[in-house]
Amino acid sequence: MFFWFIGVGLVLVVAVFQSPALDYRLVAFGSVAPLLDAVTGGPWLFHTLLASVAALVIVMLTTQRRRLVRRRWLAIPIGMFMHLVLDGAWTNTDVFWWPLFGTSFGDESLPEVSRGALSLLMEVAGLAALAYWYNRSGLRNNDARQHFLRTGRLPR
Repeated sequence: MFFWFIGVGLVLVVAVFQSPALDYRLVAFGSVAPLLDAVTGGPWLFHTLLASVAALVIVMLTTQRRRLVRRRWLAIPIGMFMHLVLDGAWTNTDVFWWPLFGTSFGDESLPEVSRGALSLLMEVAGLAALAYWYNRSGLRNNDARQHFLRTGRLPR
């Protein structure tokens, strides 16, 4: 699953934050970053709350007194939190709350690949959400689209 996290994640982040200075390219990157856990064959560090919180803390500490830089890089942890929400990661207590309930991640497969046919429906919904976001954000306009590709910002 890929488009589910990007499409629905972008729609929700735009609706909630409505920030013209947020880099939505980085939101999209953060929303798929936990898929890196596929390398291990199952949910691992990126599917934990700790990883998203650590990313947030790192951004906050490294961007002190640089408000615009902070606003830009906050998009990655926001996207990572969005992935946890859209994935239902909290349903796996051992992974989500790691290491509070033990240090084992278990033998489960990634939630993204264990849903069967539902994954296909979620991907279609993600593509529809991405198309909605694209149209709603005014990215059909060439100038707005070029501005977005350069800066990650949406037109006002």
